[in-house]
Amino acid sequence: MDERLRKQLDFALEVDKEKNIFRQTHLSGHGRNENDAEHAWHMALMAYILKEYANEPVDIAKVMLMCMIHDVVEIDAGDTYAYDAEGIKTQKEREDKAKERIFSLLPDDQRAELIALFDEFEAYETPESKYAHAMDNLQPLLLNNSNGGSDWKEHGVTADQVYGRQSKTRLGSEKLYQEVTDKLIKEHMKKGNIKE
Repeated sequence: MDERLRKQLDFALEVDKEKNIFRQTHLSGHGRNENDAEHAWHMALMAYILKEYANEPVDIAKVMLMCMIHDVVEIDAGDTYAYDAEGIKTQKEREDKAKERIFSLLPDDQRAELIALFDEFEAYETPESKYAHAMDNLQPLLLNNSNGGSDWKEHGVTADQVYGRQSKTRLGSEKLYQEVTDKLIKEHMKKGNIKE
């Protein structure tokens, strides 16, 4: 087999492991915990459907690819819960190490391309990365809302924590922040699912 093709297929099989990384967020309808691959797929589809609400014009194919690869590193690094202060302290180090190993399975040109895309997502500087992050924040918020806020309640999450994370949503979509995020957070604060 051609070496380039072999590397591409090795990578394709490796990323299948993302389906085994389970998140704290549950599927809608009080389903099981979602896995990273489901989260990535859901984000990518949402990014396309909601693209008209991005603050700036975006290359939607680039955004969707960012959504698809942003958590591939969790194959090695594991999922870090959004409100886990201790886990967040070592998250970048764990994910950088994983990024090098996993993307290095690819041919050099594709390795460089995906690492650059991953790093762009992490940097929050381009319209595409800001909008992709808005999806990364909105997707679990919608699932948690569909489940009556049970994940927030179970983890004792505070309004400051949720607003702190969701403040980044407005960098990618002020409209989605105002019309969805802020309203849902306030609703769940009133219900006692998010601590004030």
